[in-house]
Order: sequence, then C-alpha cells, then structure tokens
Amino acid sequence: MPLIPQLLAIFAVGASSLCHAADFTAAQVRDLLATADRNTPVDLAGKDLSDLDLNDIDFKRANLSGANLFGARLVSSNLAGAKLVRANLNGAWLMGTKFAGADLSGSTMLGLVILGGTVKEKPNFAGANLSGVRLIADLPGTDLRGADLSRSKLGVDIRNQGMGQMRTDLSGANLAGADLHEADLNRALLMFADLKGANLKGANLFRAKLSGADLTGADVAGADFTEADLEGTVFRDVKGLDATKGMDTATNRDKAIY
Repeated sequence: MPLIPQLLAIFAVGASSLCHAADFTAAQVRDLLATADRNTPVDLAGKDLSDLDLNDIDFKRANLSGANLFGARLVSSNLAGAKLVRANLNGAWLMGTKFAGADLSGSTMLGLVILGGTVKEKPNFAGANLSGVRLIADLPGTDLRGADLSRSKLGVDIRNQGMGQMRTDLSGANLAGADLHEADLNRALLMFADLKGANLKGANLFRAKLSGADLTGADVAGADFTEADLEGTVFRDVKGLDATKGMDTATNRDKAIY
C-alpha cells in the first residue's frame, strides 16, 4: 500500500481508538502475562492498552502488533524480542509513551510515525536497551540519552521494495552518550542531533544527513561516512576520526566544524 494512504488509514484507526477505554486494566495485563511463558506468548495484537501503567513488566515476547500504547508507561519493562510491528508504535498512538530504561532489544518496530509535537508528547527512550532493534520511525527531538542502540538497524532496507525509501528521522534527537556502535544508520536523518560522547564505532552512516549534528567527544573509529552530508557537523574532540571510512566522498565535508 502506498505510504500516504497507509498513514491515513493508521490515523483513522488511531483517532477512533482514542474514543474508547482500554481493552484491559493494568492488573488484567499483568495477570495474563503471569500465566505465560516465552514458548506460548500472550497475544495482545490490536488491543487498546492506552494510558495503562505497565512499568516493570516482563512481556515475555508478547505479540503487541497493532496494539495501542498511547500514553502508556513502560518504564523499565522487558519487551526484549516482543513483536511490535506496527504496534503502537504507529501514528499518534505512541505519543507520550514512556520506555525509559526498558529492554526492547531484538524487537521489530516498522512503519512507525510519531506525531507528538511537545516534549511531553514524545516517546521517551532514555537509557533503554534497543540493541539489535529493527526500527523505522519518525522520532525528531526524541530523548534517547544513554540508550543502547548497538547493532541496531535504523537505515533504509534497499532490499525491501515495500518499505521503499522509508527511513528513521532522528533530527534534533538527544543521543548524547548513546551506544551506536555498528548501528546501521544508512540514509537516516540526523540533522542537528545531539551525539555528544556517543559511541559510533563501526556505524554505517552512508548518505546519512548529519548537517548541524554535534559529535563533540564521540568515538567514530571505523564509522562509514560515505556520501554523508556533513554541512555544519561538529567534530570537536572526536576519537578515531583518522580511522573513518568514506570521509573523502562525504558532501560538504569542507563545511564541517573541527
């Protein structure tokens, strides 16, 4: 389905869901998960879990595809390996969702569009474990301070024609101190992102948009900057700059700040 009609359909469903109460109480969700194990995960696909306090819960690889998590609190919850494809994590439904300190390692979150305009409306991933995650989302200005995004896949998958050129938007995101070593950020939007002190060792930044991004004190050894846009990118006190790849092909490299 083309992107725009698909998003309009998502928004229509999301708007409709906001008019109804959640399908479960937080206590009912906890009871369901208490009887599950990792071999027989709970199916919460398409369920409305909006505004629930789901902090410190082990979701045991539950199926949350299409679930409405608008305003839900998942601080320090374990969502490692959970199925989150178009789980809400879609459209406006992720506005205000709290993932700070949560474990989302190995999860799949595709086709995500976050509409939150204010800081309070944006999802919070500060200190979250997102290692190995597959993520396509609009996350401008999102708090990802100290998050573990090592070996994550946030770039364009050119083999997946259905996804086309959808890419992760981290423009203006706070990634200070984040672990992005060996992360795939090809073609990602990182304009004016705060990457101070981030670990970008071995990261794939092919054609990434880094104009205005601040990499002060970051470690970029082995990172691939082939055809990346470096206009106004701050490289003060970075480590491993001489050990990067593709810097000679980066655009606007003469306009970077060293």
